Amino acid sequence: MTEAAELPPAPDEARTVFGEYFPEAVRYAELLADAGVKRGLIGPREVPRLWERHLLNCAVLSEVVSEGVTVCDVGSGAGLPGIPLALVRPDLKITLLEPLLRRTNFLQEVVELLGLDHVTVVRGRAEEVLGTLQPVHVVTARAVAPLDRLAGWGVPLLRPYGEMLALKGDTAEEEINGARAALSRLGVVETSVLHVGEGIVDPLATVVRVEVGESPGGVRFATKRAKAARAGRARRRR
Repeated sequence: MTEAAELPPAPDEARTVFGEYFPEAVRYAELLADAGVKRGLIGPREVPRLWERHLLNCAVLSEVVSEGVTVCDVGSGAGLPGIPLALVRPDLKITLLEPLLRRTNFLQEVVELLGLDHVTVVRGRAEEVLGTLQPVHVVTARAVAPLDRLAGWGVPLLRPYGEMLALKGDTAEEEINGARAALSRLGVVETSVLHVGEGIVDPLATVVRVEVGESPGGVRFATKRAKAARAGRARRRR
């Protein structure tokens, strides 16, 4: 059995980024290092680099999220990037979408413990909540899947002219080039690679921005979304 690593003190950059929510960020880091490891949500080897590699790397995503929008964090897992984003941006309304029960239980505990009233936890897969989850302005994701597959899950959850922001690594440009045909079928009109977190994280966090037009997910998902919405209205009338 791997011996639990010790969580290092929060770096000065964390105080800058999280501001008045710094105590909540510390508590979240402690939960990840303890319950998160015990429940298999994060590897024990990640504990020494929780701040730099995980919390700060996710928090700087806030630099490219517009004010007051709705966000769905797809495949939220242990809450990355959704919870760090929620801590630095109380103006956002965030849904943490995760299919596994043990993870949603952890997420719900974290949300309640940290008093994140602007965050909702939903158990399910993206394709299962299509038509029942209100379309959002922004979909976020981190280390969930290759871009073409990730877009297939996340893009249909967007409002018209919304965007998906995916935290990626050095192969971001390659992923975009390999996924262009799939992205086009999903109604994507623009893709770009952004680098955020200057003065906070080194190396900078890499974000793939995927912007959609008036038909998020393309024609097939528009039909599926409309069918699900009609079914929902029929259930409410009963």
